[in-house]
Amino acid sequence: MIQQSKFRGFLLLFIFMISMTKTEANTLISSASFEAKENVLMRPPYLKTGDTIAIVATAGVLKNKKSIEKAIQILEEWGLHVVLGKHVFADNFHFAGTDEERIQDFQLALDDGSIKAILMARGGYGTGRIIDHINFEKFKEHPKWIIGYSDITVLHSHIHNLGIETIHGMMATSFSTENDDKTAAIASLKAVLFGDHLQFNIPSSSYNIPGTAKGQIVGGNLSLLQNLTGTSSSIDPTNKILFIEDIGEYLYHIDRMLYGLKRNGYFENCKGLIIGYFSNIRENSTPFGMTLEELVLSITKEYDFPILFGFPAGHEDKNLALIMGREVKMKVGKKNSTIKFKD
Repeated sequence: MIQQSKFRGFLLLFIFMISMTKTEANTLISSASFEAKENVLMRPPYLKTGDTIAIVATAGVLKNKKSIEKAIQILEEWGLHVVLGKHVFADNFHFAGTDEERIQDFQLALDDGSIKAILMARGGYGTGRIIDHINFEKFKEHPKWIIGYSDITVLHSHIHNLGIETIHGMMATSFSTENDDKTAAIASLKAVLFGDHLQFNIPSSSYNIPGTAKGQIVGGNLSLLQNLTGTSSSIDPTNKILFIEDIGEYLYHIDRMLYGLKRNGYFENCKGLIIGYFSNIRENSTPFGMTLEELVLSITKEYDFPILFGFPAGHEDKNLALIMGREVKMKVGKKNSTIKFKD
């Protein structure tokens, strides 16, 4: 009797499936398509003249106001109203104020509906100390652009997991000097904030692994990405394009961190790899035996994805802005490479 009941159940299900109308079938297809698009991140509103942007410090100490005066001047020239966090210039040894003061400034800027973007004052270290004490509930309802790099990788990764785009780009202290590279970086940040089309054409390195890829761009500072593994802020690079950069590390430190990511499965289903600046690599007393490029290629040799070396983003003047979490089309060649962001 039980077997007969099961058979009748399967028979009724089969009859229902083949008797579906075209409209019903299309509804199911539309539902499936919606589910496939669920991983598209929320995009904060682009800025317009008259909007307010806040400058806050979640990490290292700023010694004086002059370090961000140029940023304030340029942002105001863009037609933006600039406000500063109450404790931006607070001094708690290594940090821009106590953990509680930095939490307060960032939380107020997140929750204030009149503030449309938050530019980090500087990086260094400190954001990871406070990330678990930030309440993102209002931010998720009304997202705004969060801008920074280096230590701000903590925020990029954490907010990516909340399903919202951020901007990997120059911070307030980065505006302080003027040259052609800084001008290019500033122009790219303005383009992102005001919703202009974003595409980069990059002279190719002979070390590049040619190919094409499409996926959301994620990542940031290598040291922070490795530090975040195993936490709620760790990103999943599956079907995504990973960007990495760093400063002041020995080659064996870089090797160790990349192997840490590899052992955590970062490269298993990655669609592509973008290598930004690795600035001021330290000289070890014992030669490591490989260049940075050779090191990266040796660790990723069993994977089949394109690798772009020398992308101008990270701890140098030409720190081009990247929309983290936005889908990009990446074409890597031996002579020229392009990265095109989806509008």
